[in-house]
Amino acid sequence: MTNFHFVHVAADRTRQLTIAATAWMAIAAGAVFLFFFNPSAPANQWFPKCPFLLLTGYQCPGCGSTRACYQLLHLHPIAAFKFNPLMMLTLPFIVYGFLGFTRSAITGKPHRRVFIPPFYMWAWLIALVFFWIFRNTPWYPFSP
Repeated sequence: MTNFHFVHVAADRTRQLTIAATAWMAIAAGAVFLFFFNPSAPANQWFPKCPFLLLTGYQCPGCGSTRACYQLLHLHPIAAFKFNPLMMLTLPFIVYGFLGFTRSAITGKPHRRVFIPPFYMWAWLIALVFFWIFRNTPWYPFSP
């Protein structure tokens, strides 16, 4: 048996619908924009740069996420994984949570939040720190 269980919470449906609709519109607008403008192209260097990378010269765990999203929009999951593996591994969980929130907003049923035991969250945090460290090493597969 699993240690995961659901925690039911009450929510204001109008507020949830507004948040979900705004988020879906922002995601759609960002996806359309990103579909047509390649952040890796020399002509599109006006995309925002990572402040951590600019200040330290080291990549943060989020570096490469914009390029990975561009590759995902063009149906290149392997290339997206090469740009940011941690984002690609975390994305299904984010999508699951957002789709659950949207379902809750549309149906009016309470949003079932998954209670994840602290062990899993600490494990993810440790994986994030290791990813942050090792992506800045010269060793394969982390070397640029």
